[in-house]
Amino acid sequence: MIEITTSETNEDLEGILALQKRNLKTDLSPDEIIAQGFVTVSHTWDDLKKMHLHEKNIIAKDGGQVIAYVLGMTEQSKHEIPRLVELYESFEHIHFNGKPVDDYHYIVVGQVCVDKAYRGQGLFDQCYNSYKHYFNEKYDFAITEIAGINLRSMNAHKRIGFEVIHVYTDSSGVEWNVVVWDWKS
Repeated sequence: MIEITTSETNEDLEGILALQKRNLKTDLSPDEIIAQGFVTVSHTWDDLKKMHLHEKNIIAKDGGQVIAYVLGMTEQSKHEIPRLVELYESFEHIHFNGKPVDDYHYIVVGQVCVDKAYRGQGLFDQCYNSYKHYFNEKYDFAITEIAGINLRSMNAHKRIGFEVIHVYTDSSGVEWNVVVWDWKS
């Protein structure tokens, strides 16, 4: 039986890391990347633990196994995980509804992933609906960035209500879409 809940234990965090590792772009074939999508960032145990201290993550479990997750990152993560500084600083220059993103109270989707064996069953939408339910009283919106080549992820995010507010190309030539799921409109 599948249960959608929040991450509570070290075992939950270990389950997130294991699922993440199985879906890293660097470990997938080009065909898998196109057909199934991917995750880009490989979090360390310490990074995930620090993030978890500020906000829990939404996870789906089948038995005791984590089969999906949506990570929550707050502004505090910016100061604790150095590679996030650039992302958070970009929010000063990216506008949403006429104001810099930095002027809002937002939560960053640190990453989302559904185990291959459970895709196509609505779990992505269920996890994100739980994410919204859990966080929408505290934050104006969820924001994240998605690689332009990750069409499966882009389409899934648009389907549930995310909209592209900014597009940029990083120093390695990868195009990124900054997307927002507005919870207050």
